[in-house]
Amino acid sequence: MQFVFDGHNDVLLRLWTHSKDGSDPIAEFADGTTVGHIDAHRAREGGLSGGLCAIYIPSGDLVFADPDADGRYVTPMAAPLDPLPSLAIANEMAAIALRLDQAGAWRLCRTVKDIRGAMADGIFAAVMHMEGCEAIGADLAALEVFYAAGLRSLGPVWSRHNVFGHGVPFAFPMSPDTAPGLTDAGFALVRECNRLGILIDLAHITEKGFWDVAKKTDQPLVASHSNAHALTPVARNLTDRQLDAIRESRGLVGINYATAMLRADGRSDSDTPLADMIRHIDYLVNRIGIDCVGLGSDFDGATIPEEIGDAAGNQKLIAALREVGYGEADLTKLARENWLRILAQAWREGHA
Repeated sequence: MQFVFDGHNDVLLRLWTHSKDGSDPIAEFADGTTVGHIDAHRAREGGLSGGLCAIYIPSGDLVFADPDADGRYVTPMAAPLDPLPSLAIANEMAAIALRLDQAGAWRLCRTVKDIRGAMADGIFAAVMHMEGCEAIGADLAALEVFYAAGLRSLGPVWSRHNVFGHGVPFAFPMSPDTAPGLTDAGFALVRECNRLGILIDLAHITEKGFWDVAKKTDQPLVASHSNAHALTPVARNLTDRQLDAIRESRGLVGINYATAMLRADGRSDSDTPLADMIRHIDYLVNRIGIDCVGLGSDFDGATIPEEIGDAAGNQKLIAALREVGYGEADLTKLARENWLRILAQAWREGHA
């Protein structure tokens, strides 16, 4: 079994949502459930030994558009969020992450040494991530608090605009060059992430925003859950020029399991073969190199191939890659070591 460190999941969103209906989030993760994609038991069964766990504030007004007769669709952008309710929700999700750690259901990790230690102990190694920074005001005061709580990775925007910058819509076919990039507050956020050692994630940002970050960051460029635009031209995927910049920075792209970002027709359909995933992985490996590709499943946040199903099926992708010729050394890089190298660099730990 190749143990996997995954670049993106939304398990905290699922646990928080269910908690609003009376579910105990600690028991749901620790004891297991039949809903969603990740809990401690299914993660262990599928070799999912850790990952970046997103604090994400849902957009209640977002309704995904259906494809037209030609397969095209453009989902209207979600409206910007009010910072105060966003901060309240983010605090509640961070509290769930901390309670899971206190209960021993997972280990909240702040260093790569912490991650490796949790893996060795057979405990899910969770890293607190923030997907869209609506909970952090332009004064950045809340960033210090979340950092103290364990935040070690963030994406300045989700697929909506905020005080820091602009996100891309869910649309097919469409370029990621859809809106402006970072605001002045966004540039300040990048500087502060560089100072603190918080990984900056470019997964949902516009192409202009991507280049704005690239000009100002001292970190490798990372898109935690994105695929190749040349194969699936959704706005969320990365152009060849963006991929080349990631390669030049020795950064990383985490392959997204979301079927709409894998299929040539851009549709969200669980009847998607693993061959589509391998097609994107091969393309990325050939374009940017084996050292710059990892996994970014989007578990609990997307429709994924039914052959994988949930975290318990994660090794099916590893097996499929093995069958098409990836050796164990390369699989180790894809499964976890590339992510751990990137995190060590962003967190200024030296070697992973």
